[in-house]
Amino acid sequence: MSDITRPPLTLPNGANKLLLHSCCAPCSGEVMEAIAAAGIDYTIFFYNPNIHPQKEYLLRKEENIRFAEKHGVPFIDADYDTDNWFERAKGMEWEPERGARCTMCFDMRFERTALYAHENGFPVITSCLGISRWKNMQQINECGERAAAPYPGLVYWDYNWRKKGGSARMIEISKRERFYQQEYCGCVYSLRDSNLHRKSQGRPLIKLGVLYYGDEDE
Repeated sequence: MSDITRPPLTLPNGANKLLLHSCCAPCSGEVMEAIAAAGIDYTIFFYNPNIHPQKEYLLRKEENIRFAEKHGVPFIDADYDTDNWFERAKGMEWEPERGARCTMCFDMRFERTALYAHENGFPVITSCLGISRWKNMQQINECGERAAAPYPGLVYWDYNWRKKGGSARMIEISKRERFYQQEYCGCVYSLRDSNLHRKSQGRPLIKLGVLYYGDEDE
């Protein structure tokens, strides 16, 4: 690991605990360690019914649970309600990445996160989704703010986890922990489009559960 110099973190409005929506271990690794280093009390909320197929979903979830248990962080395992996700995705099957389908997907996941936070006394929510360079941070933050808005006193924390070397540490931590390295965003349509692109480039199709961070260094 490189030398870690992180800026001090404080929650909005002087809050004392945080609900962190997590999509996977690689994206959450640096976020979790940065939050812990700041002494913030937090819980992970894993709600990602977009991830398909179930084999991929379980791989990502179990990696996240493993890392949470290593750090003694509470982990909320929410529903895998794929029927609801596919219902909301109707008509958006051919939307591009970062398009309307992704907005719907972020909305759905943040809405459930915000509801849990409201019902369980968490004054602040945030997500590790924005640390990925493949994501549109403005799109993610707008979805998070929209989800928190109906609940008085609930704030979406739009901290930029990429800055101050966060993206680089994300990769370093992933290699250190040998996290499972997913090769597509998560949903069946991103898997389809990723494989179509690979096929056009003469590359092999994605195989689930075979690639781990650090493999390329061995």
